[in-house]
Amino acid sequence: MDNHNKQSASGKAAADSKKRKEAPLNQNQQGKESRPPARPQKRVKFQDARNIRSQPSDAALDDGKLDLQKFLSAREFEIKALETSMRKCKSANATRVFQQVPREMRRRTASHNAKRVPKRLRDRAKREMMEDNTPTVEARKRRPRTTRARIRAENAKRLEKLAARKRKRALQNEAGGENRDEPGKTTIQTRAPRPKIRRDTLNEPPKPKSKFKKRQINKTWLPTHLWHAKRATMTESTKPLWRFAIPLTPTQKCYRPTHRASGQKGTVFWDTSYMSTVRLYGAAGGIEQVLKALGLVQESLWGNRGRKWRSGTRTWSGMVSRQQRNSRRDIGPATILWNPTPTVETAAPESNTTELKKTQRQILIRTHPSCFLELFDELVKLAKLHTPQVHVEDLRFEIGSIELTGPGSTETLLAVLQPYYTEERHGQVFSSLVGVTNPASLPKDAVLGFSIKDPRLSYPPKRVDTASKVSDSALLDTLTQWPVEEQVKPYGLFDRDVRFKASSLPPQKSINRRKGASTPGQEMQVTAADPPIPVIAFTSRPAAGGQAQGTWTLLAPWKCILPIWYSIVHYPLSTGGNPRLGGLNEQRQIAFEQGTPWFPGDFLGTNAGVVWEMEQRAQRKKAWDRRPRGKRIEWASLDLGAGRKGEIGDGLACDFEHLLGLPTDHLPNSCEDQSTSDVDPNAMDLHPGEEAEAAAKLGKVHKNTVPSLTTVEQMKKTEFQALISSVNSGRPPPRSIISVNITFVTRGVANACARIYRLPSQPSATTAVPSSETEVPATDPVAAGMGSLPADLRDQWLQKIPGNKSGSRSTKVTTAHAAPHMSRDVGQGTRKQLMAKSLLSGDPLPYPRPTANQTDIGGGHPLCPGEEDLIGFVTAGAYSLSEGKGTAVGAISAEKAFDTVKESGPKEGRLCIVRNAGENVGWLARWELV
Repeated sequence: MDNHNKQSASGKAAADSKKRKEAPLNQNQQGKESRPPARPQKRVKFQDARNIRSQPSDAALDDGKLDLQKFLSAREFEIKALETSMRKCKSANATRVFQQVPREMRRRTASHNAKRVPKRLRDRAKREMMEDNTPTVEARKRRPRTTRARIRAENAKRLEKLAARKRKRALQNEAGGENRDEPGKTTIQTRAPRPKIRRDTLNEPPKPKSKFKKRQINKTWLPTHLWHAKRATMTESTKPLWRFAIPLTPTQKCYRPTHRASGQKGTVFWDTSYMSTVRLYGAAGGIEQVLKALGLVQESLWGNRGRKWRSGTRTWSGMVSRQQRNSRRDIGPATILWNPTPTVETAAPESNTTELKKTQRQILIRTHPSCFLELFDELVKLAKLHTPQVHVEDLRFEIGSIELTGPGSTETLLAVLQPYYTEERHGQVFSSLVGVTNPASLPKDAVLGFSIKDPRLSYPPKRVDTASKVSDSALLDTLTQWPVEEQVKPYGLFDRDVRFKASSLPPQKSINRRKGASTPGQEMQVTAADPPIPVIAFTSRPAAGGQAQGTWTLLAPWKCILPIWYSIVHYPLSTGGNPRLGGLNEQRQIAFEQGTPWFPGDFLGTNAGVVWEMEQRAQRKKAWDRRPRGKRIEWASLDLGAGRKGEIGDGLACDFEHLLGLPTDHLPNSCEDQSTSDVDPNAMDLHPGEEAEAAAKLGKVHKNTVPSLTTVEQMKKTEFQALISSVNSGRPPPRSIISVNITFVTRGVANACARIYRLPSQPSATTAVPSSETEVPATDPVAAGMGSLPADLRDQWLQKIPGNKSGSRSTKVTTAHAAPHMSRDVGQGTRKQLMAKSLLSGDPLPYPRPTANQTDIGGGHPLCPGEEDLIGFVTAGAYSLSEGKGTAVGAISAEKAFDTVKESGPKEGRLCIVRNAGENVGWLARWELV
């Protein structure tokens, strides 16, 4: 009896503890015991929708004979019944509403909150949730679970009441026009002071609001930070990147959608206001001397071919460098734009050369924040050395930027940027670009500078009519003639007063009041309270060329980025959807898909690239240490075959110290080796977070590794090609590297830190072959000679090329499907076990332990070459969606690549073997300069 009572009590408790209770009674059945028959009706509806009607076979028979017409009609009826049933099942609520929202929406939150689904489906979602008794929770009504949460909620309520009381008192004072503390004294409304910009000195970041001040102690927020914080993964609060809080990637899965939006349909956009901008002004002759000292010595820039660039209608993009003893060292990429003058510079006679050099000019230099301090110090030093003297201004927090790429980028900008003045030539040309689907189709490095209206006046943006505004012939004439190079006026973005007036936009409340007072659907008109916003839009082409998408870069005042951003976010593209958000990872992805190196990660010949590599090494080492011993790679026990044991160099790094023979404990002997050697980080006027970077560049953070890598030089593509094509005896510098794009010949995917080998050379007949009992360490460059590897190793790798039939039968390698050769000491039972394991798993048969006289590692994979053939490392590698196979971007030794191409020719000299760190399988690939 007691057991029966216990079971009854437990059953009752289990029934009471159910998550979902019974459905509530209908409104017209209050007081009755019956429940709404939701489930039976639903089952009947599903059963009726899924019941496919058919005709019996007797209907097609006439006196035992088949009537063909009746038979076809019966089958037609059944096919239509099947299609009708499929339509009914789709519309018979077979799936919930939250399962019909776009893939990128958060379905777990949408499943219990009707407000998270589109408006057209909210009523249906509420009805489904009521029928299924879906539990709903509202965050504002949730009771705190812990004591700490309860105390925080109570404090928040008190602070809210105090804030409301303070706002009420401020409104009363404003209405009365008097100060309650000092009766009779009226309050004076003042405008915000114009920010001060000191020349030849670093600029101070904008002062944040008091409630956000503690969050920006060690970093600066972008203008769109509050929008990004809820929609993207940001950098850690205590570990900012380049002194900014930068969005890394959206919270939704977006790798494949980003690939499609950047090249096929749609657009991807970024807030790149963290990019640093420097203004250089003074005499034209002094600016020319400074730019030449930065490496801009090409005759095409200062001759007649560079007239468009010097007039301000084109930009120049490339690597700037500085002089370091007897060589030059790259600083980083930069984009340089001249401000047009009222009298455009033309091919003047020699008598006017002196007068032109005295003309006051201005330029903007836009560079990456990782190399900003190095470039700024070099500019200040050069500006003081050259005469006539020029001055430098830091405009990092004065000018922001937005980048867009993809087929819909031009359409998006046309909808958001509406010219303020209709008579501006650049604004007219920009409005005529309707129908452009690739920014790269515009003239190379084209620039358009004009003023736009406040985007909030036309929010939300309307879709651009791409069919009726301009014809294809008119668009073609505009792109070929490009009528923006005559009578060019100075750009307003260079003017400090114009930027300040544009930053004093009316508040959003004022815009809302004006919109509420106007007629619904009527576009708001520009008034005297709406200042023009100066912008500069220029295009850039990818280094890969071809059909790759170009990029629009929009420069605008720092405080005007947020209104433009909101309009871009909510623009409805003509191809469907909205522009997609991109972060730092998406920038790397698009650069990788285009086969171009990304700064600073793929430029190890610069100081910024060295700092990035050191940070990545620390992250890989930390992740490696967290793994258990049984699940992490033991580098010392890696078997590379032919008696070679151990990984070459550091498996967690692109170990150019080991490849080039650099000392790991090297410190700079003189101050000339470092770009910031004459700068004391404690004396510099840096805003919070910059002291750490300055110290890192001085070698005070990575004392044992950074300075040695700073001696590596980045060699340009044109310089290396000139050495290859010349017949002189010139050679690359001994510690120089070049960036390459790697494409695998057949299969293979490379990861970061993968090793790059050149094809092994043919050994000479006098090379001694060691015995099979000798183990050759892979890290010993003297012992790991070609004698320990097969004599036909080069032929084995050449036969991996598709369609290559050269070579004798004895040099052919074993395929993955052929039976491998096993040693004679392997027993019959072991052979059967290995055969059964191979058949069940589908993998090739495992091989016994490699010996010194081994010819391959099995599975059709030849042995990897020796350490003397190592030429570089992979900095970024993955499966490329655009190529449909594995690709990589890496850096190789310029000296070894030069010798290989000269010895083997341009065809075989560019073949290489890529092996991931910690693996013994190599893949044949081909490298190209980028």
